Amino acid sequence: MAKLYFRYGTVGSAKTLNLLAVAHNYRQQGKQVVLIKPRLDTRFGSDVIRSRAGLEKKADLLIEPDTQLDLLKLSENDCVLIDEVQFLSQYVIDQLRLLTLEHRVPVICYGLRTDFRTQLFPGSRRLLELADSIEEVKTVCHYCNKKAIFNLKLFNGQPTLDGPSVDLGADEKYLPACHRCYCEKLDIRSLDASLTSSQPGP
Repeated sequence: MAKLYFRYGTVGSAKTLNLLAVAHNYRQQGKQVVLIKPRLDTRFGSDVIRSRAGLEKKADLLIEPDTQLDLLKLSENDCVLIDEVQFLSQYVIDQLRLLTLEHRVPVICYGLRTDFRTQLFPGSRRLLELADSIEEVKTVCHYCNKKAIFNLKLFNGQPTLDGPSVDLGADEKYLPACHRCYCEKLDIRSLDASLTSSQPGP
């Protein structure tokens, strides 16, 4: 049986670079791979998958929350690679699971586990429930040398818990942080405090 993979990490952990490397390896071997991303991710262009290192490829398919995947067409590929998977809906994740089971095509998903409030994204939650393989793509905290586990959001250069959960941005808006630095920069004693001191925006 082909596997459903979830490879998660904080911002700046080279998830997209990893995805592009996997795509390159498949194609170098003469194999077919399809690159997918959510339509709402327009940071580098509507159909561009780009790493912070500057490497990029054109996405083959853009996904909406209600997209009905053509599983038969996708089954013509040797592998399906998905960037920013946290923005996909449970409906789409369930279809990807079906692709691995019924058509035996491996699906490798890359994305964030949690938002800047440390709350699971819906797509990530569903992958944690369904994936055969869950792997962490590691990086270090922006402020120290400990492992980063959270995404710290900035507004005008200052850490914040304000704004909607889905708020697109790159290095100017998000930094990887360990637990201690996350709490210190937000001036909170615990994550419970962060969750009760700020409510999600519209």
